[in-house]
Amino acid sequence: MAPSGTPRDEGERARMATAGDYTIASLDTGLRAMRLFLTHDTLTVTEAAELLSVGRSTAHRVLSTLEGRGFAIRDGSGRGYAAGPELVRLGRPAGFGRAARDRLGPVLEHAAGRTGETVHSSALIGDQVVVTDGRESSHPVRVTLELGRTGPAHAGSDGKLLLSRMTAEQVCALYPYEELEPLTPHTLTSRTALLEELAAIRRTGHAVSRGESVPGMTTVAVPLAGSSWRDRLALVAAAPADRSDDAALAERAERLRGSAALLRPARPA
Repeated sequence: MAPSGTPRDEGERARMATAGDYTIASLDTGLRAMRLFLTHDTLTVTEAAELLSVGRSTAHRVLSTLEGRGFAIRDGSGRGYAAGPELVRLGRPAGFGRAARDRLGPVLEHAAGRTGETVHSSALIGDQVVVTDGRESSHPVRVTLELGRTGPAHAGSDGKLLLSRMTAEQVCALYPYEELEPLTPHTLTSRTALLEELAAIRRTGHAVSRGESVPGMTTVAVPLAGSSWRDRLALVAAAPADRSDDAALAERAERLRGSAALLRPARPA
Protein backbone atom coordinates (compact mmCIF):
# COMPACT_ATOMS: atom_id res chain seq x y z
CA MET A 1 0.00 0.00 0.00
CA ALA A 2 1.32 3.46 -0.88
CA PRO A 3 2.06 5.79 2.03
CA SER A 4 -0.63 8.32 2.80
CA GLY A 5 1.86 11.22 2.61
CA THR A 6 3.19 13.81 4.99
CA PRO A 7 1.08 16.52 6.63
CA ARG A 8 2.60 18.95 4.12
CA ASP A 9 1.48 16.75 1.20
CA GLU A 10 -2.04 16.51 2.65
CA GLY A 11 -2.13 20.28 3.16
CA GLU A 12 -1.11 20.83 -0.44
CA ARG A 13 -3.81 18.51 -1.72
CA ALA A 14 -6.35 20.44 0.35
CA ARG A 15 -5.14 23.74 -1.08
CA MET A 16 -5.23 22.34 -4.61
CA ALA A 17 -8.79 21.11 -4.09
CA THR A 18 -9.78 24.56 -2.86
CA ALA A 19 -8.11 26.23 -5.85
CA GLY A 20 -10.22 24.10 -8.20
CA ASP A 21 -10.43 25.43 -11.75
CA TYR A 22 -8.10 28.34 -10.98
CA THR A 23 -5.07 26.02 -10.91
CA ILE A 24 -2.74 26.13 -13.94
CA ALA A 25 -1.28 22.64 -14.14
CA SER A 26 1.94 23.56 -15.94
CA LEU A 27 2.65 26.41 -13.53
CA ASP A 28 1.96 24.13 -10.58
CA THR A 29 4.44 21.58 -11.94
CA GLY A 30 7.07 24.30 -12.41
CA LEU A 31 6.61 25.60 -8.88
CA ARG A 32 6.84 22.10 -7.44
CA ALA A 33 10.03 21.56 -9.45
CA MET A 34 11.52 24.76 -8.03
CA ARG A 35 10.76 23.57 -4.51
CA LEU A 36 12.64 20.32 -5.13
CA PHE A 37 15.85 22.36 -5.31
CA LEU A 38 15.34 23.37 -1.70
CA THR A 39 16.09 19.79 -0.65
CA HIS A 40 18.15 18.43 -3.56
CA ASP A 41 21.52 19.78 -4.62
CA THR A 42 21.12 18.29 -8.11
CA LEU A 43 18.33 16.58 -10.03
CA THR A 44 18.33 14.52 -13.19
CA VAL A 45 15.35 14.56 -15.53
CA THR A 46 14.44 11.03 -14.43
CA GLU A 47 14.59 11.96 -10.74
CA ALA A 48 12.48 15.06 -11.30
CA ALA A 49 9.91 13.07 -13.29
CA GLU A 50 9.57 10.53 -10.47
CA LEU A 51 9.32 13.15 -7.72
CA LEU A 52 6.80 15.23 -9.66
CA SER A 53 4.83 12.20 -10.92
CA VAL A 54 5.06 13.37 -14.53
CA GLY A 55 6.58 11.97 -17.70
CA ARG A 56 10.26 12.48 -18.55
CA SER A 57 9.39 14.76 -21.48
CA THR A 58 7.33 17.01 -19.19
CA ALA A 59 10.08 17.06 -16.58
CA HIS A 60 12.63 17.94 -19.25
CA ARG A 61 10.52 20.84 -20.54
CA VAL A 62 9.98 22.17 -17.01
CA LEU A 63 13.67 22.01 -16.11
CA SER A 64 14.66 23.55 -19.45
CA THR A 65 12.22 26.41 -18.84
CA LEU A 66 13.62 26.99 -15.35
CA GLU A 67 17.12 26.95 -16.83
CA GLY A 68 16.14 29.54 -19.43
CA ARG A 69 14.93 31.90 -16.69
CA GLY A 70 17.94 31.37 -14.43
CA PHE A 71 16.12 29.32 -11.80
CA ALA A 72 18.13 26.19 -12.68
CA ILE A 73 21.50 25.48 -14.26
CA ARG A 74 23.18 22.37 -15.68
CA ASP A 75 25.57 20.62 -13.32
CA GLY A 76 29.10 19.64 -14.25
CA SER A 77 28.06 16.28 -15.70
CA GLY A 78 25.63 17.93 -18.12
CA ARG A 79 23.00 15.35 -17.16
CA GLY A 80 21.54 17.04 -14.10
CA TYR A 81 20.28 20.39 -12.91
CA ALA A 82 21.06 22.49 -9.83
CA ALA A 83 19.50 25.61 -8.31
CA GLY A 84 20.23 28.64 -10.49
CA PRO A 85 21.17 32.17 -9.40
CA GLU A 86 17.60 33.48 -9.43
CA LEU A 87 16.41 30.74 -7.09
CA VAL A 88 19.43 31.20 -4.82
CA ARG A 89 18.59 34.90 -4.49
CA LEU A 90 14.94 34.17 -3.70
CA GLY A 91 15.55 31.44 -1.14
CA ARG A 92 15.30 32.60 2.45
CA PRO A 93 18.61 31.73 4.09
CA ALA A 94 19.02 29.64 7.20
CA GLY A 95 19.81 31.08 10.61
CA PHE A 96 16.86 33.42 11.05
CA GLY A 97 13.89 33.01 13.35
CA ARG A 98 13.56 31.94 16.95
CA ALA A 99 13.80 28.21 16.27
CA ALA A 100 17.06 28.62 14.36
CA ARG A 101 18.52 30.88 17.03
CA ASP A 102 17.60 28.36 19.74
CA ARG A 103 19.43 25.63 17.83
CA LEU A 104 22.47 27.80 17.15
CA GLY A 105 22.77 29.28 20.64
CA PRO A 106 24.58 26.36 22.32
CA VAL A 107 26.90 26.01 19.33
CA LEU A 108 27.88 29.69 19.45
CA GLU A 109 28.36 29.63 23.22
CA HIS A 110 30.59 26.58 22.95
CA ALA A 111 32.59 28.05 20.05
CA ALA A 112 33.12 31.34 21.87
CA GLY A 113 34.35 29.51 24.95
CA ARG A 114 36.63 27.18 23.00
CA THR A 115 38.23 29.79 20.75
CA GLY A 116 38.18 32.81 23.08
CA GLU A 117 37.35 34.94 20.04
CA THR A 118 34.24 36.59 18.60
CA VAL A 119 32.20 33.96 16.76
CA HIS A 120 29.18 34.20 14.48
CA SER A 121 27.03 32.30 12.03
CA SER A 122 26.60 33.48 8.46
CA ALA A 123 24.17 32.67 5.66
CA LEU A 124 24.53 33.12 1.92
CA ILE A 125 22.09 35.28 -0.06
CA GLY A 126 23.10 35.32 -3.71
CA ASP A 127 26.66 36.65 -3.79
CA GLN A 128 26.36 38.26 -0.36
CA VAL A 129 26.72 36.91 3.18
CA VAL A 130 24.77 38.06 6.22
CA VAL A 131 25.66 37.58 9.90
CA THR A 132 22.68 35.84 11.50
CA ASP A 133 23.79 35.45 15.14
CA GLY A 134 26.93 35.44 17.24
CA ARG A 135 28.77 35.92 20.51
CA GLU A 136 31.36 38.64 21.15
CA SER A 137 34.70 37.85 22.77
CA SER A 138 35.50 39.21 26.22
CA HIS A 139 39.10 39.83 25.16
CA PRO A 140 40.14 43.50 25.62
CA VAL A 141 41.24 43.65 21.97
CA ARG A 142 38.59 41.89 19.92
CA VAL A 143 36.53 41.95 16.76
CA THR A 144 33.15 43.61 17.31
CA LEU A 145 30.07 41.52 16.56
CA GLU A 146 27.80 43.16 13.96
CA LEU A 147 24.53 41.25 13.69
CA GLY A 148 22.87 41.66 10.31
CA ARG A 149 26.06 42.87 8.63
CA THR A 150 26.26 41.97 4.96
CA GLY A 151 29.25 41.80 2.66
CA PRO A 152 30.52 40.29 -0.59
CA ALA A 153 30.83 36.52 -0.31
CA HIS A 154 34.13 36.37 -2.17
CA ALA A 155 35.85 38.60 0.40
CA GLY A 156 35.32 36.63 3.63
CA SER A 157 35.95 33.17 5.00
CA ASP A 158 32.23 32.67 5.64
CA GLY A 159 31.25 33.52 2.08
CA LYS A 160 34.01 31.45 0.54
CA LEU A 161 33.12 28.50 2.75
CA LEU A 162 29.46 28.66 1.70
CA LEU A 163 30.34 29.17 -1.97
CA SER A 164 32.54 26.07 -1.79
CA ARG A 165 29.45 24.01 -0.93
CA MET A 166 28.00 24.92 -4.32
CA THR A 167 29.00 23.55 -7.71
CA ALA A 168 31.45 25.45 -9.90
CA GLU A 169 28.59 26.03 -12.34
CA GLN A 170 26.47 27.67 -9.65
CA VAL A 171 29.38 29.88 -8.59
CA CYS A 172 29.99 30.98 -12.18
CA ALA A 173 26.30 31.79 -12.54
CA LEU A 174 26.54 34.05 -9.47
CA TYR A 175 29.73 35.63 -10.81
CA PRO A 176 29.24 35.96 -14.57
CA TYR A 177 32.27 38.26 -14.97
CA GLU A 178 35.94 37.50 -14.36
CA GLU A 179 36.68 40.66 -12.40
CA LEU A 180 35.68 40.81 -8.71
CA GLU A 181 35.40 43.95 -6.64
CA PRO A 182 38.27 44.42 -4.15
CA LEU A 183 37.54 45.64 -0.63
CA THR A 184 41.17 45.67 0.52
CA PRO A 185 44.53 44.99 -1.17
CA HIS A 186 44.17 41.35 -0.06
CA THR A 187 40.74 40.63 -1.60
CA LEU A 188 40.51 38.10 -4.41
CA THR A 189 39.95 40.06 -7.61
CA SER A 190 39.27 37.38 -10.22
CA ARG A 191 36.73 34.60 -10.61
CA THR A 192 39.54 32.23 -11.60
CA ALA A 193 41.35 32.84 -8.31
CA LEU A 194 38.07 32.40 -6.43
CA LEU A 195 37.33 29.05 -8.08
CA GLU A 196 40.86 27.85 -7.28
CA GLU A 197 40.48 28.81 -3.63
CA LEU A 198 37.04 27.18 -3.41
CA ALA A 199 38.57 23.94 -4.68
CA ALA A 200 41.19 24.15 -1.91
CA ILE A 201 38.48 24.82 0.69
CA ARG A 202 36.61 21.70 -0.40
CA ARG A 203 39.78 19.70 0.28
CA THR A 204 40.58 21.19 3.70
CA GLY A 205 37.02 21.64 4.98
CA HIS A 206 37.59 25.19 6.24
CA ALA A 207 38.13 28.68 4.82
CA VAL A 208 40.40 31.51 5.90
CA SER A 209 40.33 35.24 5.20
CA ARG A 210 43.39 37.33 6.06
CA GLY A 211 42.44 40.97 5.81
CA GLU A 212 40.36 40.38 2.69
CA SER A 213 37.24 42.14 3.97
CA VAL A 214 38.61 44.28 6.82
CA PRO A 215 42.29 45.22 7.18
CA GLY A 216 43.86 43.69 10.27
CA MET A 217 41.08 41.10 10.79
CA THR A 218 41.56 37.37 10.20
CA THR A 219 38.68 34.91 10.16
CA VAL A 220 38.32 31.16 9.81
CA ALA A 221 35.07 29.37 8.94
CA VAL A 222 33.78 25.80 9.03
CA PRO A 223 30.42 24.45 7.79
CA LEU A 224 27.34 23.95 9.90
CA ALA A 225 25.33 20.96 8.73
CA GLY A 226 22.51 21.48 6.27
CA SER A 227 20.73 19.19 3.85
CA SER A 228 20.96 21.62 0.90
CA TRP A 229 22.46 24.93 -0.19
CA ARG A 230 19.46 26.74 1.31
CA ASP A 231 19.97 25.75 4.95
CA ARG A 232 23.76 25.64 5.19
CA LEU A 233 25.50 28.09 7.47
CA ALA A 234 29.09 28.99 8.19
CA LEU A 235 30.47 29.06 11.74
CA VAL A 236 33.12 31.76 11.96
CA ALA A 237 35.76 32.87 14.46
CA ALA A 238 37.14 36.39 13.95
CA ALA A 239 40.24 37.81 15.61
CA PRO A 240 42.93 40.47 15.17
CA ALA A 241 45.68 39.44 12.77
CA ASP A 242 48.36 39.45 15.49
CA ARG A 243 46.60 36.51 17.19
CA SER A 244 46.07 34.59 13.96
CA ASP A 245 49.19 32.89 12.64
CA ASP A 246 48.86 29.63 10.71
CA ALA A 247 49.05 27.44 13.81
CA ALA A 248 46.42 29.48 15.64
CA LEU A 249 44.08 29.33 12.64
CA ALA A 250 44.46 25.57 12.28
CA GLU A 251 43.70 25.07 15.98
CA ARG A 252 40.77 27.48 15.80
CA ALA A 253 39.30 25.58 12.83
CA GLU A 254 39.47 22.29 14.76
CA ARG A 255 37.76 23.83 17.77
CA LEU A 256 35.04 25.27 15.55
CA ARG A 257 34.45 21.82 14.05
CA GLY A 258 33.95 20.44 17.54
CA SER A 259 31.39 23.15 18.26
CA ALA A 260 29.63 22.67 14.90
CA ALA A 261 29.14 18.99 15.74
CA LEU A 262 26.86 20.05 18.61
CA LEU A 263 24.20 21.45 16.25
CA ARG A 264 20.90 19.64 16.72
CA PRO A 265 19.02 18.51 13.61
CA ALA A 266 16.26 20.87 12.58
CA ARG A 267 12.70 19.72 13.05
CA PRO A 268 10.99 18.68 9.82
CA ALA A 269 8.95 21.47 8.27
